[in-house]
Amino acid sequence: MEIETVRAAYARRAGEYIARLGSIDATALADQDLINAWGRSVHGPVLDVGCGPGHWASFLNQTGVKVTGIDPVPEFIDDARARFPDVAFRVGRAEALDVYDASVGGILAWYSLIHTDPSQLTAVFGEFARVLRPGGSILVGFFAGVDLTRFDHAVTTAYFWPPHMLSAVIEDAGFSVIASHTRTDPGRAHGDVKAHRLRW
Repeated sequence: MEIETVRAAYARRAGEYIARLGSIDATALADQDLINAWGRSVHGPVLDVGCGPGHWASFLNQTGVKVTGIDPVPEFIDDARARFPDVAFRVGRAEALDVYDASVGGILAWYSLIHTDPSQLTAVFGEFARVLRPGGSILVGFFAGVDLTRFDHAVTTAYFWPPHMLSAVIEDAGFSVIASHTRTDPGRAHGDVKAHRLRW
């Protein structure tokens, strides 16, 4: 979907989203364990791309990770800055991160690309590859499915991705996929992919 459509949809429901999902207490323990272990393995600064109300960025910061949260929704960024003043947050977009080449150790994209049209994901992962140091890592969370299909997400249209198909898009952008998992949680079929930036 177009970024402005997604931004506007989340802006309209930002307060509701923050109240319901904007706390680490609302997240799955399995997600916390995975993101904690990934964050501890990253060397260098981390970007939480599509950080929403900032709870995952704060979680990583509390484990000692130097992290910046980036989101296109100003309402989320304002709330994150107020609730987590010890973490850096700014408005920005996944496809235009506005950081130097090879300057980042890791990128977390946790359910933040679920609304991105599949035709646009190559550009997003290309931007991730640009800003990551060789050997840097990405961790992507998404809705897993048997087929690549659209569905009516509570906020706006989103996509189910077969893990092998998303892994192929990631590898085509210059990464090596090192782990991929799926599981079924209440209300969602979860998938995650971890990949390393190939050396030039």
